[in-house]
Amino acid sequence: MANRYDILVIGAGAAGLMAAGQAAELGKSVLLLEKNERPARKVMITGKGRCNVTNNCDETAFISKVKTNGRFLYSAISTFPPRDTIAFFEEHGLKLKTERGNRVFPVSDKAVDVVDCLVRYVKEQGVHLVQGTVKSLMIENQAVCGVVLEDGSRIQASSVVVATGGLSYPLTGSTGDGYRLARQAGHTIIEPTPSLVPIVTQESWCKDVMGLSLKNVTLTVHEKGKSKPVFSELGEMLFTHFGVSGPLVLSASSVMDARRIPDYTLSIDLKPGLSEEQLDKRLQRDFSINLNKDFINSLGDLLPKKLIPVIVYLCNIAPGTKVNQLTREMRKTLVDTIKSVNLTPKEFRPIEEAVITSGGVKVTEINPKTMQSKLCLGLYFAGEVIDVDAFTGGYNLQIAFSTGVLAGRNA
Repeated sequence: MANRYDILVIGAGAAGLMAAGQAAELGKSVLLLEKNERPARKVMITGKGRCNVTNNCDETAFISKVKTNGRFLYSAISTFPPRDTIAFFEEHGLKLKTERGNRVFPVSDKAVDVVDCLVRYVKEQGVHLVQGTVKSLMIENQAVCGVVLEDGSRIQASSVVVATGGLSYPLTGSTGDGYRLARQAGHTIIEPTPSLVPIVTQESWCKDVMGLSLKNVTLTVHEKGKSKPVFSELGEMLFTHFGVSGPLVLSASSVMDARRIPDYTLSIDLKPGLSEEQLDKRLQRDFSINLNKDFINSLGDLLPKKLIPVIVYLCNIAPGTKVNQLTREMRKTLVDTIKSVNLTPKEFRPIEEAVITSGGVKVTEINPKTMQSKLCLGLYFAGEVIDVDAFTGGYNLQIAFSTGVLAGRNA
C-alpha cells in the first residue's frame, strides 16, 4: 500500500465500491479501505440473500419513495437513475430480472453475484482494495489531506469519500464510524434511528404462529387523531417470536415515529381481494359442505393452518361449535376478524436489526450536486452515512449507488 493516492474511499459497501470504481475510471489512483475481511457484507444479506439491486422506475416515482430528504437526492438520482444501475450490472456480466413492485434482482437470486460483480469492477479499474480501519481524518486549512489508520500509519489523498454506512447490522461493519469522522470535520449528525425495522407487538399469540409468512395481505397503520391511515399496502409479512416483520412491516415502520409507538395500531386484511359480502358468501359455501364439522375444523380451505386457532380465538367463538349451529352474527364476527386482524405495536426492534438507518450527516452541509462537504474541501459522503432513507423495494441500495457515483466522479 502506497502512502499517497488521488482518492481515498472509506468503506467498501455498495456506495464505496461504486465511488471508487467511478473515480478510477476517470484515471485517478484510488485506495478503497474496508475494515472487514470481505467487502459489501451488508449487500450479501439484502433481499433475504437475493439482493434487491434497485427499483425499475423513473426518477419521479423514485423520489416519491424516499422518506427522508428526497429533494436532496434529485441530482444524484438524475445523474445515475435506476435504469443506469440496471445497465451497469448487465454490461458487467450480471443478468437481472424485474419482479413484483418493480423490484430488480439478479437472475441467479444470489446476492454474492452482485458483490462479485462490484468487486470485479473496481479491480478491473485498478482500485487498490485494502483491509484497514480509519482512526481519523487529516485536515489542514479546512481541507482534507488524508487519513490516519488505527495502526498509526498515514495515507495522503487529495480527496476522501466517507461511505461507511449507518448503524444497522453492525456485524456487517456499519458501526457509525462515518459519523465520528464527519463530526471531526465539523459536521452535524442527525440522531440515527431505526428505519425499516421489525415491530414488537403486545399480542402474545404472535409467537404461536412464529415463522408464518402471509402473502397478498394488506397491512394498514392508523395513528391516533387521524382519520386517514398513515400507511396501507398490499404485500408480504412475517410473524416472529416478538411480533411482526417482513417487507410490509419494514415499510410501515418507516412512517411511524419511534417515540410515539403507542399512538399506532396495525390491522391486517387477510383477504383484501374479497369484500365483506363476497367473503361472507365464500364462508357460506365452505360451511355448506362442512355442516357437521366443528367450527375450528371448517376453515382449512380459507386460512393458513397455523393461523386458524388464532382467528377462532379472536372471534371468541367456541372451537367445538358445530358449523350448522353458527348464527349470522357469528359469521359476521368471523368476517370482521378476517378483514381486520388487529395488532398493538409495543416498540421497534433495536437499531442493530434495522435494514437501514434514518439520520446521519446533515444534508444541508453537503453539496447535493457533488456530495462534497460544504465545511471541508475535498471531503465527500456517499450512501447510508447521509441523512437520507427510503422505503423497502430496492430504493436504499439505489441511493447508495447514485450518491456513490456522484461522489466518485466529483472527487
